[in-house]
Amino acid sequence: MHKLTVVHDDPIHRHAERDVEHAGMSPMDPPEAYAPPAAQAVDPAEFHPYLRRLTAEHHDLAGALDALEGVLQAAKSRGFDEDADRGLMRFLEVFDRDFIPHSLEEEVTLFPLLRQRLLADGEHSSGPTPTTPVDVMRQEHQRAVQLATVALNLIRLGPTLPDARSAQIVVNAGLHAVENLVELLRLHIFREDHIVFASAHRLLSPAELDAFPPRRPTS
Repeated sequence: MHKLTVVHDDPIHRHAERDVEHAGMSPMDPPEAYAPPAAQAVDPAEFHPYLRRLTAEHHDLAGALDALEGVLQAAKSRGFDEDADRGLMRFLEVFDRDFIPHSLEEEVTLFPLLRQRLLADGEHSSGPTPTTPVDVMRQEHQRAVQLATVALNLIRLGPTLPDARSAQIVVNAGLHAVENLVELLRLHIFREDHIVFASAHRLLSPAELDAFPPRRPTS
């Protein structure tokens, strides 16, 4: 693999940044995004075991994000080399092995019933199609998969290009997608742990949560 210098000002990078912002899905929310309503604040230690398991899986993912941020910092200082590539691939393996099944489980088990209760409790947007926090979480799951796919494709495409400048631009666009993925996942984890799961703790009975699987099967 060619060592590629990280370029911080290129047209694809700027275009991708505008696209994310204009799509209304920017993970770069203002600081208050990390301040849940006081009425919803719940100590995760009080959660039902099912919800505590989901938060524990979030904690494991957060550790993988910490390692990935180290890879990104190293790539900025010394270029995207084989070590950076291996570090990124390790994270994407974790993402595919853990985050995707975790997200699918939430969407199949927890989200449908919780959405019903949120709608009944009036916790939704106004308009012809009410939107609940659960709907936002589903959108973020989809956005995370999109960003991971874009990042992998661009970073694999870049080194195959014969023109060095073009290769750098494409790889940098891929790394920018990785940065957006990190920010999105960190905010997503916070929202689920402190808002969505707090709502589930309040609106779902222990018996209903008991009916969900005690652990996610591993392959």
